[in-house]
Amino acid sequence: MNYRGVFLYGVLMLLALTSCADQKENPQVSETYPVTSPVRIDTNTLIEYVADIAAIKNIEIRAKATGYLEKVHVDEGSYVREGQLLFSINNREYSEALAKDRALLKIARAEAKNAELELENTKVLWDKNVISKIEYEFAKNKLQIAKAKVEEMLAEEAHGKLMLSYAELRAPFSGTISRLPNKIGSLIEEGTLLTTLSQNEEIFAYFDVSEKEYLEFMSKIANGKEQDRKVQLVMANGKLHPDMGLIETMDGEIDRETGNLAIRARFSNKGKVLKHGASGKIRMQKAFKNALIIPQKSTFEIQDKVYVYVIDKYGKARTRAVEIQARIPHFYMISAGLSKDDTILYEGIQSVSEGMKIKQKRIPLKHIIREFSEA
Repeated sequence: MNYRGVFLYGVLMLLALTSCADQKENPQVSETYPVTSPVRIDTNTLIEYVADIAAIKNIEIRAKATGYLEKVHVDEGSYVREGQLLFSINNREYSEALAKDRALLKIARAEAKNAELELENTKVLWDKNVISKIEYEFAKNKLQIAKAKVEEMLAEEAHGKLMLSYAELRAPFSGTISRLPNKIGSLIEEGTLLTTLSQNEEIFAYFDVSEKEYLEFMSKIANGKEQDRKVQLVMANGKLHPDMGLIETMDGEIDRETGNLAIRARFSNKGKVLKHGASGKIRMQKAFKNALIIPQKSTFEIQDKVYVYVIDKYGKARTRAVEIQARIPHFYMISAGLSKDDTILYEGIQSVSEGMKIKQKRIPLKHIIREFSEA
């Protein structure tokens, strides 16, 4: 057997296997990928907050009297004026009670008049020493009791008038009627909801901001300029409300559970398009100083998290999670995960995998920003 030949054959096979392993470990890179680095800039962008819409005035109209709903004077969705009659509840019981109170009032007044005449007559007799002082005092007390009875019956009459007025419900202010859950003939009890009334010539938009955003906003409006308090409203259909709104006030304390603070903005509502209970988004300008930005096309998402490929010192692509602070057209502002010294893959993320070594073609991010601004 030729042992020398076998030995040489074994060495050649070992070298071939080693070469294959090296090729697998360091695959040859044939394609060049553009890379860039984040930059810091000062910029402005639009920030949106979910908002709840509320009418300037919105109340529930409930019955304060018991009886049958006798008449409904308005229709659902109709506009009513202040003082306009809305509902009539059968008032026979209250009318009879008021008539009784008025009759008793007349009796009380007659008794008071009789007591007054009796006192005058008693005084004449007492002046002539015909009767004792005690009888005169009795007559005075009798008149006081009669007058008290008159006052009591005046109060009963006023209460009867008030109860009778509850049988007719009128609009406390001008506004739009909502649904009418009870129809004519329904038995109405005290507290029954009859409808709601909204005055929405203007509307409030309530939205929450974080404590940090609140402090930034307060420092912005410290100069007292009205322009700094103006905001836009994006309606539920995605369109902008035609008029700008003005931030008026905010809650007095921060919610301990959420760490947020509620802010209220007022908008005009021409045509009464927006209704109480609607939803939308508040949009406002926000300035960012020294913000770290990267292109949006350099990112990809996995399970609601945003990632980029960072090129390490060996030229290999490594996955890294980043946190998005805000969006501007074509770019993200990064709050955590990157620094301006990192190199990230700009394009071709679909073709790159974790640990893949790539050829790099550096493109300054400022050139990319200029391309998008000129497009």
